[in-house]
Amino acid sequence: MDTSEAMAAQSAARQDEESGSEGAEEGGPEPEDGTASLDACSQELFSSQEEGSQSQRMVLGEAQTAEEVPDPTLDNHWELWKKTYGKQYSHKKEEGERRVTWENNLKLVMRHNLEHSLGLHSYELGMNHLADMGPCGACWAFSAVGALEAQVKLKTGNLVSLSAQNLVDCTSMYGNQGCSGGFMTQAFQYIIDNGGIDSDASYPYTAQNGTCHYNPATRAATCSKFVELPYADEAALKDAVANIGPVSVIIDAKQPSFFLYRSGVYDDPRCTLETNHAVLVIGYGTLDGKDFWLVKNSWGVKFGDKGYIRMSRNKRNQCGIASYGSYPQI
Repeated sequence: MDTSEAMAAQSAARQDEESGSEGAEEGGPEPEDGTASLDACSQELFSSQEEGSQSQRMVLGEAQTAEEVPDPTLDNHWELWKKTYGKQYSHKKEEGERRVTWENNLKLVMRHNLEHSLGLHSYELGMNHLADMGPCGACWAFSAVGALEAQVKLKTGNLVSLSAQNLVDCTSMYGNQGCSGGFMTQAFQYIIDNGGIDSDASYPYTAQNGTCHYNPATRAATCSKFVELPYADEAALKDAVANIGPVSVIIDAKQPSFFLYRSGVYDDPRCTLETNHAVLVIGYGTLDGKDFWLVKNSWGVKFGDKGYIRMSRNKRNQCGIASYGSYPQI
């Protein structure tokens, strides 16, 4: 991954294969059509699971209609896709719906990358085969533990894997709603008041709400306080990443181009300030003259550039990336 001129803070987020994305893969089925579900995180990181499902179906911004039928010229390509990723369908209707979504994605990718070759875009798209977090909108929990893991690594040199499920199950009294959404700051406050958070090994991710069973004997980290950054202040975010470490943020991740991002600096003017997905900013830099934030997502290594995305920096807070930044301290 080329992060030219990057001033990246050391990220102590767990290894990708040990990250929340793995738990997400285990917690639910992988999308069949090259898209990922949008967690159950809404504008304020709260929504119903039904709304999350609707977002997944409508992620391309094009409603599926009964009139849409598969393009027969893509039959061989579709069969290769299914074989490559081991996809099987028990009903023709389901396969037809998945096929139409897949075709729309493919056409979007081809059109966008043609325009990219003509110098009209700063990033490329790809037919990503993504993992999701199943029916559980726990992006906020994974962002919170990622930020705390980084602080533990930076302060002690120890790489720890913390339990996102601990936060999903145990922070309802702080206003979080488990798989239906939550806030990283409330997660940090719980860890402070609770005197710590369990390891991921002792309290593994299940992709569903459960009964809180925190065990202080398997505590893996503590938190003394947390800091909230000024609203929409990219300079403050840059300073925090450079001098403190990775920062939890919330972004607009609803655009089709976000799901299908492959490389380059993501710059989509359609991206709004209506934030709905929590991620981790771990660094920043400049690539081909375009400033970017280096962002770690929680959708697995098959998303974007090995699980990461470079998002536009100094573009009037594009995608709301600097709107709600926070980080814990140990």
